Amino acid sequence: MVLALASAAGLAMFFWPLFAAPRPEAMAHSADAPLIFVVAMPVLLAVVAAEMTSGGMDTKALALLGVLAALNAGLRPLGAGMMGIETVFFLLVLAGRVFGPGFGFLLGGISLFASALLTAGVGPWLPFQMISSAWIGLGAGLLPRGVTGRAEIWMLVGYGVLAAYAFGFVMNMWFWPFTAGVGTQLSFVAGAPVLENLQRFTVFTLYTSTWNWDTGRALTNTVAILLAGPAVLAALRRASRRAAFDAPVAFTGPRRSGWARLSR
Repeated sequence: MVLALASAAGLAMFFWPLFAAPRPEAMAHSADAPLIFVVAMPVLLAVVAAEMTSGGMDTKALALLGVLAALNAGLRPLGAGMMGIETVFFLLVLAGRVFGPGFGFLLGGISLFASALLTAGVGPWLPFQMISSAWIGLGAGLLPRGVTGRAEIWMLVGYGVLAAYAFGFVMNMWFWPFTAGVGTQLSFVAGAPVLENLQRFTVFTLYTSTWNWDTGRALTNTVAILLAGPAVLAALRRASRRAAFDAPVAFTGPRRSGWARLSR
């Protein structure tokens, strides 16, 4: 329920300009981005609380979440900003696959937040990147569990490609209604029907990001999952088994003390 509500809030955060025309501004969301960020952080905390109280996550999983988020934040500077090469998403997909949708959702949001601090990438775009990446981890955790072996790797490759294009599509919405220009076929038209604006937005995305940045991201995900996927999946599953996440605690009867045995 918490994940569903968080995702619904994220959709509203991206697509509200289609239903309520925004005021023209020099920078998209320059006024409301701080408020959105202030709301996004408690949402992540609510997901943590829900996961821990429902048994989906314990303190060991929370510690591993921090380790993987730090690792992902360190990987991102290796490729961010170069023709769509993004090294942050393949680990997010694999971890979401192993540890589930709640873990993946949190890892996506926290990884992007940590990497923004690391690379001085804090700006009005940050809360939108956080929720988009959280959706990628969430989706990876919802993939069918019965698929194993080579079929699992190819399923993850397909998901990585789909997630790359979906990330680009959604992220374009955070600025398109504000900066696409006026009076062109790619422009946002305030007050126009939603489907008409979505059609314009799709054409805008195809021309500006699908064939370059998004394709670069999809190729990066494909290569990384094919090369490192089997080893990383095995390592993550080994860590999960050794940590014995959510292992039931068994209490045995009280042991008799030495004095009790002697007195008997």
